[in-house]
Amino acid sequence: MENSAGITASLQGRYASALYELAAEQNAPVEADLIALGEALAGSSDLSALIRDPLVGREAAGRAMDGVAALMGFSTITRNFLGVLAGNGRLGKLPEIIAAFATIAAAARNEVTAQVVSAHVLSAVQLKTLTAKLAAREGQNIKINAHVDPEILGGLIVRIGSQQIDASIRTRLNSLSQAMRG
Repeated sequence: MENSAGITASLQGRYASALYELAAEQNAPVEADLIALGEALAGSSDLSALIRDPLVGREAAGRAMDGVAALMGFSTITRNFLGVLAGNGRLGKLPEIIAAFATIAAAARNEVTAQVVSAHVLSAVQLKTLTAKLAAREGQNIKINAHVDPEILGGLIVRIGSQQIDASIRTRLNSLSQAMRG
């Protein structure tokens, strides 16, 4: 878990680490809950505002988050965790805690996430081939987070941690243009 060592030193990392250990111990589906919650936070400006609003009291925020968790069918551990965050006035750190949890869980599975940008949607076969090639290169399990950006014209841009492989046509054309200018 070398990647997660720095994460657990932060406040959100300590919360995420404690939650990860409890979830692993009880084999609870907390990771799926947090993924769904992260998507809900990204998709709802009201929910995102709720967790950051200093005018909403801890108790009211806790009740609201418990209602959201119940509606989304979260596990008891996740619901209790959200209550602890609300009680400690830490709901504003929830997106960072979710990210830290994902990093800790991925490190435990010897998995890294590759951010892949392509000009068009990649087929299942292309994703499988790319995953296999990146796994062989990195020596770890690879999870691909694919995005489409028609601006790159073709090819791929792959980011794994701080490494970037830019094999996009846009970059090749820019390089060619620079070379021709001398």
